[in-house]
Amino acid sequence: MPRPVKRSLTLHGHRTSVSLEEAFWRAFRQIAARRDVGLNALAAEIDDARDGDTGLATAIRLFVLDDLETRLAERVD
Repeated sequence: MPRPVKRSLTLHGHRTSVSLEEAFWRAFRQIAARRDVGLNALAAEIDDARDGDTGLATAIRLFVLDDLETRLAERVD
Protein backbone atom coordinates (compact mmCIF):
# COMPACT_ATOMS: atom_id res chain seq x y z
CA MET A 1 0.00 0.00 0.00
CA PRO A 2 1.40 3.42 -0.94
CA ARG A 3 2.57 5.69 1.83
CA PRO A 4 0.90 9.07 2.46
CA VAL A 5 2.36 12.04 0.60
CA LYS A 6 2.93 15.26 2.55
CA ARG A 7 1.98 18.51 0.80
CA SER A 8 1.78 22.09 1.97
CA LEU A 9 -1.44 24.08 2.06
CA THR A 10 -2.21 27.65 3.06
CA LEU A 11 -5.24 28.08 5.32
CA HIS A 12 -6.28 31.64 6.11
CA GLY A 13 -2.76 32.87 5.39
CA HIS A 14 -0.98 30.21 7.47
CA ARG A 15 1.06 27.38 5.97
CA THR A 16 0.41 23.83 7.13
CA SER A 17 1.27 20.41 5.79
CA VAL A 18 -1.10 17.50 5.30
CA SER A 19 -0.24 13.87 4.62
CA LEU A 20 -2.71 11.99 2.43
CA GLU A 21 -2.48 8.98 0.18
CA GLU A 22 -2.13 9.92 -3.49
CA ALA A 23 -5.65 8.64 -4.28
CA PHE A 24 -7.08 11.10 -1.73
CA TRP A 25 -4.99 13.97 -3.10
CA ARG A 26 -6.22 13.16 -6.61
CA ALA A 27 -9.88 12.99 -5.51
CA PHE A 28 -9.50 16.17 -3.44
CA ARG A 29 -8.12 18.07 -6.46
CA GLN A 30 -10.98 16.75 -8.64
CA ILE A 31 -13.58 17.94 -6.13
CA ALA A 32 -11.98 21.39 -5.97
CA ALA A 33 -11.94 21.58 -9.78
CA ARG A 34 -15.58 20.46 -9.98
CA ARG A 35 -16.55 23.17 -7.50
CA ASP A 36 -14.31 25.70 -9.29
CA VAL A 37 -12.43 26.58 -6.10
CA GLY A 38 -8.77 26.43 -5.24
CA LEU A 39 -7.39 23.57 -3.18
CA ASN A 40 -6.39 25.93 -0.36
CA ALA A 41 -9.89 27.46 -0.25
CA LEU A 42 -11.53 24.04 -0.09
CA ALA A 43 -9.10 22.91 2.61
CA ALA A 44 -9.89 26.06 4.60
CA GLU A 45 -13.62 25.33 4.28
CA ILE A 46 -13.07 21.80 5.60
CA ASP A 47 -10.80 23.12 8.35
CA ASP A 48 -13.46 25.60 9.48
CA ALA A 49 -16.13 22.88 9.61
CA ARG A 50 -14.18 20.21 11.50
CA ASP A 51 -14.39 19.73 15.23
CA GLY A 52 -11.33 20.19 17.41
CA ASP A 53 -10.81 16.46 17.91
CA THR A 54 -10.51 15.64 14.19
CA GLY A 55 -7.22 16.19 12.40
CA LEU A 56 -7.20 18.02 9.08
CA ALA A 57 -6.02 14.97 7.10
CA THR A 58 -8.83 12.87 8.56
CA ALA A 59 -11.36 15.64 7.87
CA ILE A 60 -10.22 15.79 4.22
CA ARG A 61 -10.46 11.99 3.85
CA LEU A 62 -13.98 12.02 5.32
CA PHE A 63 -14.93 14.92 3.04
CA VAL A 64 -13.71 13.01 -0.02
CA LEU A 65 -15.57 9.89 1.10
CA ASP A 66 -18.77 11.87 1.70
CA ASP A 67 -18.51 13.44 -1.76
CA LEU A 68 -18.10 10.00 -3.34
CA GLU A 69 -21.02 8.53 -1.39
CA THR A 70 -23.24 11.48 -2.34
CA ARG A 71 -22.41 11.15 -6.04
CA LEU A 72 -23.00 7.38 -5.97
CA ALA A 73 -26.37 7.86 -4.24
CA GLU A 74 -27.38 10.38 -6.90
CA ARG A 75 -26.65 7.79 -9.60
CA VAL A 76 -28.91 5.24 -7.91
CA ASP A 77 -31.86 7.64 -7.52
